[in-house]
Amino acid sequence: MRNIKLTLEYDGTKFVGWQTQANGRSVQEEITKVLQQVLQEKVTLNGAGRTDSGVHARGQVANFLTTSLLDLSSIKNALNGMLPDEVCIHVAEEVHESFHARFDARSRTYRYCISLNPVAIGRQYCWFVKYSLNVSAMQDVADSIGGDHDFESFCNYAAEVNHCRCKVEKSEWTARPGGLVYEVKANRFLHGMVRALVGTMVDIGRGHTPAADFPTILAARDRTKAGMAAPAQGLCLEEVIY
Repeated sequence: MRNIKLTLEYDGTKFVGWQTQANGRSVQEEITKVLQQVLQEKVTLNGAGRTDSGVHARGQVANFLTTSLLDLSSIKNALNGMLPDEVCIHVAEEVHESFHARFDARSRTYRYCISLNPVAIGRQYCWFVKYSLNVSAMQDVADSIGGDHDFESFCNYAAEVNHCRCKVEKSEWTARPGGLVYEVKANRFLHGMVRALVGTMVDIGRGHTPAADFPTILAARDRTKAGMAAPAQGLCLEEVIY
């Protein structure tokens, strides 16, 4: 039995997310269908991150087991030739049979892009925020997120996980021409966590929520206390580290 690891990117605009669902086309389903056609066997595709509907990935990782002897180059080329244009396989490599894309990941990095000006080209990859933002206040909050915390206040479905603690290694806002980028790296992420954090920090940046309230919001372990979820199109899974 061979274990094949894929590193890939996708534009999530027209997908219901990574995970196979009954209500629309998913990235996992599209890749699995092509793999089964190429390998002529049933495969189970494991993803490192279950990105939501409309969320993108530049460094998603997946793996599958196969008895096929087809070489890696042929697998990669077949996938890129048959998958929709929104999905691209960058690397196909053979790994130890015990490797699991999700459970072996040590950390993941996400980036969220905000445009401070209305744009036509590229609008599907950022959130246009019309408000004037206090970036210094947003960075103060981002700094406080670093370390080990319970993020239940920023989790959509806390009941689906055993606990809501995450260890954040990096949490930083960076200015770019016409906008902002938030980069966050952690050992794990909860469902909707990054978008809820960004939405809450934007509320603080525009003065809707006092920055002094953030510790209370974090400690509440109540999703209703945090801000709205930032739109999906601004979020991208950048990298998975093993």
